[in-house]
Amino acid sequence: MPTLTTPPLPPFARVAAVASLCLALAAPFSSSSLAQTYPDRAVKIVVPFPAGGTADAVPRLVADWLSRKWGQAVTIENRTGAAGNIGAEMAFRSTPDGYTLLSAPPPPLVINQSLYPKLGYDATKFEPIIVMAQVPNALIVNPDNIKAASLAEFVDYLKKNPGKVTSATQGNGTTSHLTSELFQLMAKVQVRHIPYRGSAPALQGLLAGDVDIMFDNLGVSLPLVQSGKLKILAVASSSRLPALPDVPTIAEALPGFESVAWYGIVAPPGTPKTVIDKVNADVNEALAQPEMKESLKKLSAEVFGGSVEKTRTYMREEVDRWGNVIKAAKIEVQ
Repeated sequence: MPTLTTPPLPPFARVAAVASLCLALAAPFSSSSLAQTYPDRAVKIVVPFPAGGTADAVPRLVADWLSRKWGQAVTIENRTGAAGNIGAEMAFRSTPDGYTLLSAPPPPLVINQSLYPKLGYDATKFEPIIVMAQVPNALIVNPDNIKAASLAEFVDYLKKNPGKVTSATQGNGTTSHLTSELFQLMAKVQVRHIPYRGSAPALQGLLAGDVDIMFDNLGVSLPLVQSGKLKILAVASSSRLPALPDVPTIAEALPGFESVAWYGIVAPPGTPKTVIDKVNADVNEALAQPEMKESLKKLSAEVFGGSVEKTRTYMREEVDRWGNVIKAAKIEVQ
């Protein structure tokens, strides 16, 4: 009885069959399996500002909690310079596999794209994950340099002495810089901008009396105020803070004034949705822990959290908000 044989496939058909088999095997792994195995090694979170400020403290708290949940090291790498652009570009160009993330305040995520004529990354292409927390900004002064007892008295002094008062900022284009510019626009006053490289060195300059004022978030500066080394004239939140009921808002003198610092996490473009969703869910879980809320409270931070879509929408709103300030103040950074 003759033996039946199957004729060999043509070369192109063999290649197609192998490719189809590879795709069939890879497809389920790349979606559900990736979410189940991530992370199976250390995760790095790039912070584009120096250690010591709230931009560094908030992600460190979350990273520590994630490392315990995941059973993998979650490390913070500070890559400073150029208003956060250096660290942001490094993260942007990293492999989009979830093992390098970026945690940053507004500048590299929503401000610098309106401020710099050319960047080495496209902030609009980052994959938004979550905004962890918000911290209100405040007008903080060195009491030895500024004798004003109220915001109204301070504004009156500025109008009589244009350009005499020096204002420390975290750097060109940072939230503190734009808040200072917004204040000058709305109060119709002038101060002299003194940029530093981050909150910590700017506060050191303020403490030393090298500069007179700073629009800073309360995360690091509040203890210095409570110790009497610095003084708050007003907060930049829309309403008075429960922890500081006697401190007025800037909006009470300048209706509509508001400036809040926030700290988000994003991933390089093309990072799988399964990874994005997992990080979002686990960070939300971290933010829900009572001990996390208490730690953030010590930084004067309030939990933001929420879905990836909430994060995406909020960041788009922030792009418009600060872009309008930059245009109105005619701020240019080379």
